[in-house]
Amino acid sequence: MATERYNPRAAEPRWQKAWDAAKLFETKNDDPRRKYYVLEMFPYPSGRIHMGHVRNYTMGDVVARHRRALGYNVLHPMGWDAFGLPAENAARDRGVNPRSWTYQNIEAMKAQLKVMGLSLDWAREIATCDPSYYKHQQKMFLDFWKAGLAERKSAKVNWDPEDMTVLANEQVIDGRGWRSGALVESRDLTQWFFKITSMSQELLDSLDTLPKWPDKVKLMQANWIGRSEGLLIRWEIADPSAAGAAELEVYTTRPDTIFGASFMAIAADHPLAKRAAEGNPKLAAFIEDIRHGGTSAVEIETAEKKGFDTGIRVVHPFDPNWTLPVYVANFVLMDYGTGAIFGCPSGDQRDLDFANKYGLPVIPVVLPEGEYAVDFRILEEAYVGDGLMINSRFLDGLKPKEAFDEVAVRLSGVTIGGRPVAERKVQFRLRDWLISRQRYWGCPIPVIHCDACGAVPVPDAQLPVELPIDVSFDKPGNPLDHHPTWKHVDCPRCGKHARRDTDTMDTFVDSSWYFARFTDPWNETAPTTLSCVDGKGGWLPVNQYIGGIEHAILHLLYSRFFARAMKATGHLNAVEEPFEGLFTQGMVVHETYKGPDGWVTPAEVKVEDFDGSRKAFLLSDGTPIEIGSIEKMSKSKKNVVDPDDIIGSYGADTARWFMLSDSPPERDVIWTEAGVEGAHRFVQRLWRLVSEAAPALSGVAPKAAREGEAGLISKAAHKTVKAVGEEIERLGFNKAVARIYELTNVLQPPLADIAAGKASAEMKGAARQALDMLVIMIAPMMPHLAEECFAALDGKGLAADKPWPAFDPALTVDSEIVMPVQINGKKRGDLTIARDADQGAVEKAALELDVVRKALEGKKPRKVIVVPQRIVNVVV
Repeated sequence: MATERYNPRAAEPRWQKAWDAAKLFETKNDDPRRKYYVLEMFPYPSGRIHMGHVRNYTMGDVVARHRRALGYNVLHPMGWDAFGLPAENAARDRGVNPRSWTYQNIEAMKAQLKVMGLSLDWAREIATCDPSYYKHQQKMFLDFWKAGLAERKSAKVNWDPEDMTVLANEQVIDGRGWRSGALVESRDLTQWFFKITSMSQELLDSLDTLPKWPDKVKLMQANWIGRSEGLLIRWEIADPSAAGAAELEVYTTRPDTIFGASFMAIAADHPLAKRAAEGNPKLAAFIEDIRHGGTSAVEIETAEKKGFDTGIRVVHPFDPNWTLPVYVANFVLMDYGTGAIFGCPSGDQRDLDFANKYGLPVIPVVLPEGEYAVDFRILEEAYVGDGLMINSRFLDGLKPKEAFDEVAVRLSGVTIGGRPVAERKVQFRLRDWLISRQRYWGCPIPVIHCDACGAVPVPDAQLPVELPIDVSFDKPGNPLDHHPTWKHVDCPRCGKHARRDTDTMDTFVDSSWYFARFTDPWNETAPTTLSCVDGKGGWLPVNQYIGGIEHAILHLLYSRFFARAMKATGHLNAVEEPFEGLFTQGMVVHETYKGPDGWVTPAEVKVEDFDGSRKAFLLSDGTPIEIGSIEKMSKSKKNVVDPDDIIGSYGADTARWFMLSDSPPERDVIWTEAGVEGAHRFVQRLWRLVSEAAPALSGVAPKAAREGEAGLISKAAHKTVKAVGEEIERLGFNKAVARIYELTNVLQPPLADIAAGKASAEMKGAARQALDMLVIMIAPMMPHLAEECFAALDGKGLAADKPWPAFDPALTVDSEIVMPVQINGKKRGDLTIARDADQGAVEKAALELDVVRKALEGKKPRKVIVVPQRIVNVVV
C-alpha cells in the first residue's frame, strides 16, 4: 500500500491548535529555569506580511524553539510598531479612522503570522498605539525631562508649507516635500529633543562591549556618532567694523593643511552671513534659495556646490599679510561644528570642486610617497592620503600628524581678545534627537503650555494623555491643532486657561523601549518590573535580536540611548546595552519582469528554458516579456511573492525550510519557484521515509551501535546532532540544513531495508535512535512536519516540547583521519590512517603509498616531515 503524501493544509492547523491548547509558548516570569530572550524587530501593521517577514521570523523561531529544547525558559514575544504616517494617509485618502485601520491590519497580519506556526507568546502582545503602552512612554518622557535628558529648544527644521509639518531630511527630495511636492522651507521652530549627545562618548565606547554584534553594524554606529579630534581656530576678521564681528571660529580635524587654505565657507544661517545679507540683497536672495534645499547628508554631498562671496576677509593665523575670502556655501551646516570651515582644496574633494568653480587657489600641501614637490599638482582629484608636508613653511618635511601637533602648539601661544587662537577640541557628528512631529497618529507629548507658568508636565495621575477619536483630516497640518476641544485645558499649576502640546513623538521613540515592555506587559504602574528586567534572573539584555540592516543605525542607537536613560531614571537596574547578540539578515530578492504595459508580478509569468536560454511569457495570453534584474521584493517593481499563496500551495514548513536552506542568513536569498519546489520535495521525501519505516520500528528501543553498518548510522546521527546544534547556536541555518540533508541521505537505504523487513535488530535500534534524533532536529525548522513524524513514530506528547537530543562524544570522533601527502611541498595524494597512529606509523604508511614509491624510484627520502593529524611532506 502506497504511503499517502504529507498534507500540510490538514496537518499544520491541527498542530497549531495543539500548541495553543497546551499553551506551550506562554512564558512565566517566575519559571526557575535559565532565561533566554529572543526577539525579532516587530513589524509595522501595513495589512500584509511579506517574504522578508517570513525569513526574519522563521530565523528567530528556530532560535527560540532550539533554546526551548535545550531546557531554557524562552521569551519570544510579538507586538506592533503601530503609530506612523501611513495610517494618517489612509485616514485622509480612504475616509477611515487611523485607529480602526491600524487594528484591522493588526488582525490580518496576526492571522498570517499564526499560519506560519511561530512559537510566539501572544499573551504578551503589545501595540504601540494602545494607551496602555504609550501611558508609560509619556511617564518616561516626563522623567527624562526632569533628569535633564529632554529639553525644548529652537532648532532648524525642514518645513513643508503645504502639509504644514516638519519633515525628516530623508523626506525632502530635490528640495520638495516627498508627499506634497511643495518647496520645503528651512524654519526655526521650538521643538522637543532627547539629549542623546550627552552620551556620545559612552555610546561609542560601549560598542567594544558588544562582541556578538556584526562588525559592520558597530562601524556604522561609530561613524554615525562620528567622534573627531581637532582644533578650534579663531581667524581674525580683517575689517571687524564692516563685518560686525572680530573673529570667525572654525573647527577642523586637519589643521596640518592650514597653509593650503584658500577660502572660508560659512552656513547660510551663520550670524556672520545674516549680518552680511542685511546690506546685500543678492546675498539675501542666495541665502533664501539655500533655505529651500534639503539638509540630508546625501543631498548635500551630491548637490552642486554653490557659494557667494560676502566680501568679508579673514587674516591667516601665521601670516598677517595673507587674507582669505569668506563665502556663504550650501554645503556647510550650522548644526555641525561651528557652522564654518576653512577650505583646503588640495586635500578635500568638496573644497576642490568649489575652488575650481570659483577660481580659487589650489596649493598642494601633502606630497605622496614617490612624487616630487617641484612638479606635483592637484587638478581634478584631491589627495587625501598620507605623505610629507610641502608648501607649508615651517611644517615642510613633517608627517601630517606631526604637523597637526606643531600647529596646535604654535597657535596655543597666540591670543585674540585675551583667548588662545587655537585649542584642542573633541567633536561629535551625532546631534540631539528631535522627537517632535506635527502629526496626529503618534504618542501625544504630555506637556501643557501656560502663558503664566510656561511648559508644565501633565500630572502622573492624568496619564495617559489619549488621542481624541473624533478627528478631521480635511485641513492641512496637524489635526490636533485644529481640534475644537482637545488642546484646550486648564494649567495644572495655576488653573488658568492653557493649551496641550499638539506635537506627537517620533515613532522611533515607540520602538526604542518595546523590548523592555515585553518582559512585563501587564504592569499598569510602571513600564517594566525591575525584577523581570535585568540583574539576577532578569530578562534583559535581549540575548538574540534579529532584524534588517536598514535599522543598523537609528533604531539601535536610539534603543541604546533609551536603555541608559531608563537606567538613569530608575526604570532599569543594571542593563545599559539592550541587545547582547545582534543578527542582521539579508533581504529576499526576486527577478523582475516587464511587459508592454509595465512591471508584471511573478504570479502572472511563465518562465521556460529554450536550449539554455530562459524566456518569459504572460500566463494570460503568452505575450513575451522581458526578464529583468534580481532586486529586493518591492511593490513598485511588482516582483513580490505573497506568503499566503506559497503557504496555501506548499505549506508553512516548505516556506520556512526554503528560507533557511537557500543561502547564508546574512546574505540575500533569491526566491525561485524551483527552489521552493525543491524544499517541498524534501518535505515529502522525509515524510515518506518516516511513514514507511514507522510500522517496522514500532516498539523498537532506540540504541546506538558502535560497529559495522549500524555503527555508521549511529555515528552519522550523533555527529549531525552535534553539528546542527552548533550551527543553530551560531545562526548558520543553511549549514544546519545541509547536515540534515546529509543524515537523510545516510538513513534512506537502511530505512528502506527496515520497511522491507530486511534489517537486523541492531540496525533497527540504531535507525530508530537516528530517526528520533532527526525528527527533533527538524522541529525548530519544520515544526509541523516534525509533529506529524513524531506522532507516526508513536511519540508521547508534542515534539515541540521534547528536549534536544543528547549526543555521545565518542561517536562524534572518527577513528580514522585523512591526511594530505605532499612530495616536495606539492600535494600528490591522501593517507587514511588511525587517528591515534604515532609518527613512525604515519611515516611508514606514507612511504608505502604508490605515488610516493614512484617518486622515490627505490631511493630513500631525504626527509619525511609529519605534522600530527594534519599533513605529511616527503622530501625526495
